[in-house]
Amino acid sequence: MKYIHFMLLLLAFHISACKHEQETKQEQSTFIVSHPIVKDTVLHHEYVCQVRSFQHIELRTLEKGYLQDIHVDEGQMAKKGQLLFKIMPLVYQAEAQKAQAELTFAELEYQNTKALADSNIVSKNELALAHARLQKVKSEYDLAKVHLGFTEIRAPFDGIVGRFNDVRKGSLLDEGELLTTLSDNSKLWVYFNVPEAEYISYAKQAQSGQPVKVQLMLANNELFEVAGVIETIEGDFNNETGNIAFRATFPNSKGLLRHGQTGNILLPVPVKNAMLIPQSATYEILDKKFVYVVDENHKVNAREITVEHEMPHVYSVSGGLAPSDKILVEGIRKVKNGDVIHYEEKTFYAVIHELKNLKSE
Repeated sequence: MKYIHFMLLLLAFHISACKHEQETKQEQSTFIVSHPIVKDTVLHHEYVCQVRSFQHIELRTLEKGYLQDIHVDEGQMAKKGQLLFKIMPLVYQAEAQKAQAELTFAELEYQNTKALADSNIVSKNELALAHARLQKVKSEYDLAKVHLGFTEIRAPFDGIVGRFNDVRKGSLLDEGELLTTLSDNSKLWVYFNVPEAEYISYAKQAQSGQPVKVQLMLANNELFEVAGVIETIEGDFNNETGNIAFRATFPNSKGLLRHGQTGNILLPVPVKNAMLIPQSATYEILDKKFVYVVDENHKVNAREITVEHEMPHVYSVSGGLAPSDKILVEGIRKVKNGDVIHYEEKTFYAVIHELKNLKSE
């Protein structure tokens, strides 16, 4: 019994010593506190988006035949009118030559008939029939030339050649077979879906008549260097999702963006009188966010807050705090509810500046 009593006294002494040591450390430590600020700010709603070329088309064959030549490579920049593919033209050349010969014969026949008609040897009806035959043969020749032209697939505009669709030199192609794609990436259309409530906020903002600019967050979490402009909104909401499609246009002079890319659109939304606090001042318990509020006696008290929006390094708070409250922004893991601390007060902007510098390091 004496031994047990001795051990209990030793344990109590150890706990007391630890507590005294902790209180001594807290007295020696200087914590940082700050006030929330209330100001007008701009939030950014983020939406998953899809990048589409201003012009993106499929290049298909218009005639059946063997692929004679390929004049470009995948991913190559093609100029308008540049020859891309050539189908073996022998049959179509023969048809064009035949039609040309028939046209020459019909022209001679018409000239002879006209000379006879001028001499009143044949009737005007004979001349009219000769002229009709000439026009018919001429149309057939023009059609033969068109079919011959279909053996050459040329770029209809400046663009980037896509992947070849399993076609190689010598391949037998059917009419309408897909060869590749061509994309004009001089500017990009970026599509994203907006929920109804956020659409209403945007619509009010757009009533000013000024174009709304958006930013594009790329897959590597970097912002695209040029802002885009929202140009059009789809006419109907999707009844299943409650969303409506927006389209923003981005210039792409350096060619960084390609058809089919993904990313996130950042849509700016102005907010009046937002209460802002540093994210470093908060901690979580069961998906709820708390801060430590420091009272006039230097005592810290845990308080639950309601976060309305999240921004880089900052939360916009809609409940739980007042602008006059002092909140602990540094060392929140070193204290517990009810502790008395020594602190140094810094402005909101000084705290945010330090956080940004710390992240950049």
